[in-house]
Amino acid sequence: MFIDIHTHQSGDSAHPSILNLTFAEAESIFSSDEKGLFSVGFHPWQVDEFSVEWLQKLKKWAKDKRCVMVGECGLDKNSKASLETQISVFEKQITLSEEIQKPLIIHCVGCFNELFALKKQINPRQKWIIHGFRGKPELAKQALKAGFELSFGEHFNPESISLTPIDRLFIETDESHLSVVEIYRQIALIKKITPEELIAGELLLQKQFSK
Repeated sequence: MFIDIHTHQSGDSAHPSILNLTFAEAESIFSSDEKGLFSVGFHPWQVDEFSVEWLQKLKKWAKDKRCVMVGECGLDKNSKASLETQISVFEKQITLSEEIQKPLIIHCVGCFNELFALKKQINPRQKWIIHGFRGKPELAKQALKAGFELSFGEHFNPESISLTPIDRLFIETDESHLSVVEIYRQIALIKKITPEELIAGELLLQKQFSK
């Protein structure tokens, strides 16, 4: 299976994809019988909209079997919200991830030191997957050493892919118009393996649905 770990658009029906939902989409989907794999959370650009009411809704949606990850959530230096506010809302989603035993899909721009410090402080049991990773090899090494998983999309640093173990490497389309199959092929060429050997997405879903 060529699993698209993170997308904002309806994917190729021939391949499983995890659709990241807006809150409006989540309200509609989780009150229906619509099938699919989803993630939902407070993006760092949206944390100023945070409220206890929305957190309660997020907790309800995240417990749905169709929701396989919490997020995307995280930290972004370009967000209008203060870093303090972003961390506060992110920590609530970390707590939720641990309570329901589902991974975090993480958005991080310019705040990797803070992200690494949070992970060291909290020492979570669930996977923390940095989505859309474009960083240089040194940053990839730091993230892997800190226990993160890395998800790569259309734009990536080939050296960072080379040093990421295949059981900690995920693939996504995000907002790209490339097919997930094409991104698998590009990454497999760098890893010098077949696309079918890129299996981290399968392992993640097997774990979630074995519970």
